[in-house]
Parts: sequence; C-alpha cells; structure tokens
Amino acid sequence: MDVMGDKATLLETGRFAQPADFVQPTGDFVQPEGDFIVDRPADQDETGAAVEELRQRLAAETGDAEAMSVLGAMLLRRGDLDGAEPHLRAATAAGDRAAANNLGVLLHQRGYADEAAGWWRIAAVAGSAAAAHALGRHHRERGDEPAAEYWLRQSAEQGHALGAYALADLLEHRSDDRAEQWMRAAAERGHREAAYRLARALDRQATRTGEDGADDGAGTGDALLDEAEQWYRQAAARGHRRAALHLGAILEKRGQLKEAGRWYLTSAKDGEARAACALGFLLRDAGDTESAAVWWLRAAQDGDGNAANALGALHAERGETQTAERWYRAAMDAGDVNGAYNLGLLCAEQGRTAQAEQWYRRAAYAGHREAANALAILLLQGGDAGGAEPWFSKAAEAGSVDAAFNLGILHAGRGEERAALRWYERAAAAGHTEAALQVGIARLRDGDEHAAERHLRCAAGAGSAEAAYRLATVLDSRRPPEPAHELGEPAHEKTECEEWYERAASQGHRRAQVRVGMLAAARGDVVEAARWYREAAEAGSRNGAFNLALLLAREGSEPEAALWWTRAADAGHGRSALRLALLYARRGELAEGQRWADRAVSLGPAEVAERAARLRDALREELSA
Repeated sequence: MDVMGDKATLLETGRFAQPADFVQPTGDFVQPEGDFIVDRPADQDETGAAVEELRQRLAAETGDAEAMSVLGAMLLRRGDLDGAEPHLRAATAAGDRAAANNLGVLLHQRGYADEAAGWWRIAAVAGSAAAAHALGRHHRERGDEPAAEYWLRQSAEQGHALGAYALADLLEHRSDDRAEQWMRAAAERGHREAAYRLARALDRQATRTGEDGADDGAGTGDALLDEAEQWYRQAAARGHRRAALHLGAILEKRGQLKEAGRWYLTSAKDGEARAACALGFLLRDAGDTESAAVWWLRAAQDGDGNAANALGALHAERGETQTAERWYRAAMDAGDVNGAYNLGLLCAEQGRTAQAEQWYRRAAYAGHREAANALAILLLQGGDAGGAEPWFSKAAEAGSVDAAFNLGILHAGRGEERAALRWYERAAAAGHTEAALQVGIARLRDGDEHAAERHLRCAAGAGSAEAAYRLATVLDSRRPPEPAHELGEPAHEKTECEEWYERAASQGHRRAQVRVGMLAAARGDVVEAARWYREAAEAGSRNGAFNLALLLAREGSEPEAALWWTRAADAGHGRSALRLALLYARRGELAEGQRWADRAVSLGPAEVAERAARLRDALREELSA
C-alpha cells in the first residue's frame, strides 16, 4: 500500500481525530507496495526511534491512552505482537479507535480473523477509514460482496486511497462502470497501483479507438494515450516497475528513445524481464549489440521467451547454430511459440527438412500463423499440395497475408481463377504488393481498367517493377497521339506513363527498358535510347538486342549490330534472324544468308516467316544457278 505521508501531514487534513489511526492490516490486507504509517518521520534513525519509544512507554505507564495506542502501533510494526497486544487492548478500552483498528490487525496476524473483524467494525463505526477498508476486505474474502461494498465505500468516501482502490477493484470485478471513478480517486490520492491500472485501461481504450477507426481525426485516441502516459509516470515515479515498462513503450513509439531507455532501465533494474528485453532491442537498434545481448541474457534467464528468441537470432546471425538452437529451445520452454517456429526456420536453412517440418507443426498447432504458412510451403515443395492447402487456409484465416497470397497461387495453378482472385484480393487489401499486382492483372483481363489501375498503382507504389510497367501500359493506351513537332516548341515534358516506364526500367524491368529506349528514340535522343536498349539486351531481352542492333546499324556500326542480332536470333527472335539473312545476302554470303532465312521461317511470326521464305527461295535459286 502507499504511504500517504507523515503523521503531521495526515492530521492537517482534518479527517483523522485520533493520532495513531494509520496502521493498516498486514497479511492479506496489506497492499504489496506499502508499509505501516507510524508516528515518526521515515528518515528518523534508530537512536531517535528508541528515544521516541521510551518516551511513549513512559507516558503509557501513566495511563495515557494516546501513548498506549502509539506504542502498540510501534511494537506491532516491529513484529512484537506479544508486546503490542496489551497496550492496544488498553488503549482500545479507553476508546481509542486507532488502537481498535491496530488490534484488529494484530489479531488477524495471529489468525483470529473473525475477532479482528469485530474490532475493525468498532473502529470503522467510530469513523476509522483504515478500519472500514480492512473490514471491507475481510467481507470480500468471505464472499459477502454487499457488505464488502458498504464498508469499502465508507472508507473511500472518507478519502482513504486504499479504500477507494479496493472499492474500484470490487466494482471492476462486477463490470460496474463506476469502477473507473473510484480507481481515478485512488490514483489522485497517490495510490500507485490504481494509477497503473487506470493508465492500462486508458491505454487499452486508446488502442481500441485506433483499431476501430473511431478517432475520426478528433484526436480522441491521442488524448487517451496522453492521459495514460501521465498516470504511468505517476506510478513509475513511485517505483511501479510495470508502469515504467509501459511508459517506456509509449515513449519509444513516439520516437523519444533516450527517455524510453531510461524508463526501461529503471524497470529492468527492478526485475521486470520484459523491460530488460525491450531495452535490449533499443540498444540493438542503436547499434550496441553487445549491450543488447547482456540485457537479453538477463531477461531470458528470468524466463522471458522473447529475449531468448532474440538471443537465438543473434547467435544464428553469427553462425553459432548450436547456441541459437539452445536459446530457441529455452524460448519454447518459457511458453513462447516463436521458439518452435524459429527452430523450424533454423532447421530449414540447414536442409534438415524433416526436423523443420516437426517444429513448424508444433508451432502451427499452437496457433502460430506464420509457422502454418511455412509448413504449408514445405509440404507444397514436397509435392503434397493436398496437405498444404489446409495449413495455408488456417494461416490465412488467422491473418497471415503471405498465406492468403499463397492460396491465390495454389488456386491459380489449378486454373481456379475466381477462387485465386478472392485470396489475392484479401492479401492485397492487407497491403501485399504481389497480390495487388495479381488483382490488377486479373482486372485487366476482365476489362475493368479502372479497378486494374487502382491495384496496379498500389503495387507500383510499393515497389513492384512489373506493376509499374503494366500501369504505364494502361496509361500509355489512353494517350492521344502526339502532334507533329513544330519548330520553336518547348522541350518534351515527360508524361505520367513515361515516368512509370522509367521507374520500372530503373528497377531492371527489361520490357520497360526497351519501351523507355523507344520513347527516347522517338524524341531523337539516340544516346539515351542506346543506353536503355543495351541494358535490356545485356539482361537477356531479345527485343532490346534487336532494337540496339537496328540503332547501331543506322549509325554505321554494322559488325556490332550483327553480334546483337545473332544473340537475339539464337534466343528465338525471328526478326533478328531475318535481319541477319538480309545482311549476309548483301555481303554475298548466300549460304549463310539462306541458313538465317530458314531460321527466320521457323521462328516467325507469320509476316516475318513469309518474307524470310521469299528471301530463302531467292537465295536458293541464286545458289543453284
């Protein structure tokens, strides 16, 4: 329980008629964060305490009821029950309500709960808020909630922080809306656990507001979080380690990393394993891996599975697979299902497929959605599509975006386009780039160009080169033909479709590179065109090689052009084979020309095959003449 202040401060409130009415019940009735309040300052040394005890003892021997009450409280706090009891009984007989309250505490410690409750009742009726609180707790533990609520309310309404907290706890148990009112009252009176619980409630409410989209720009969620932060601060400043942990988390999300680290450190030093783990991640992100490992080790040894997983990942990155496996197992033993999943990943990387499947299954059966997805992929790679599908479905239904996308691929491979599209749309709605691309392609195939454009923009904006290229082709198809160039016109301004072509080209998309080259050539920029054609050609684009060769031939570099046409023709490009046939025919190398003409006929397309056939026949006649 919280220490409300020294005796003088309490007396100034005017709510306490007796000077020693401040000793709270011990055992089940003492809040874990507090202690007895006694008639001396907390910093008084042992000598001063002894002198004060002697003074009170001498006064008690003269029959001073107040001195007997204070002396009994001092002895009770020290654990001297036998010494305290006669003084408390004597003071109680003299009508001292604080002594009655403390006598109840003493009897409760001796195991006489019912007798203790009798004395608490006497003190509570006399106006002791502390005794009313203890009596309320007594009735609650015996299941008499109406009586508990009555006495706790008496205590709370007198301004007793512990009474307000206990009343709030009782009402919260019943899901009574009035619980927050009393929790707030206890927090405002300095009760740190109340401050922490109030902060947690506000924090959760802010999270729900954000998830439900109920904030609607009014800042409700931010306001709740700001208030939660203030209550966390109050509880953390009073030594509440979990409050310090959550305060650190809020500050970290806001980018206030230095202060977040200080609160994590405070909480971790007080023994909060989750704070030590969070501090480790903060240090790792700052580049201090060694210090991070120290805090992860401390947290893992205290049973934090997340920290054990972090240590496992750290050792895995260093190639220390045996140590990594040991920590992943420790995480699993701590109840963290990620440990089994990480063991599966480790085994899969080492080619231990059977063991990987075993660990993936263990995590998947425990509800780990990414493990279910990984297990399905493993089964699919082994040819068990039937076994893979249920795991993909389970992972997707649990929210795995990758699993939803993989289900789309699975259905598409069977020719089940409608089913595939449903899963692609689900993954795309969750932000999966490749899924958005697939939805865009499907919508183009269905003729819904506007829906296709929307999805292609999403995928292209997320970095998909293929989506950027396809979006550019959609926009290109809408472009009106450019008017003839007139002298004195301003320089050409790039259209949006050209910008998307260039974005795809810069990401290595070969068809986009060819298209950018063609656009540059149309503007008369031969150097730029050649650059893009060459990039595409060197990456294996037949059209890029063909166009580059055309450009080189027009610029008089026919030998290099022949090399690129040959490369394209060898890769199956019919037009390049026809160009080579014409080139060799002009040089008088008729047999070589006829060979390439035959190749062009076989490669096509129809127009090329027709022209190549005429050339081949002419060359054959020439050779037979």
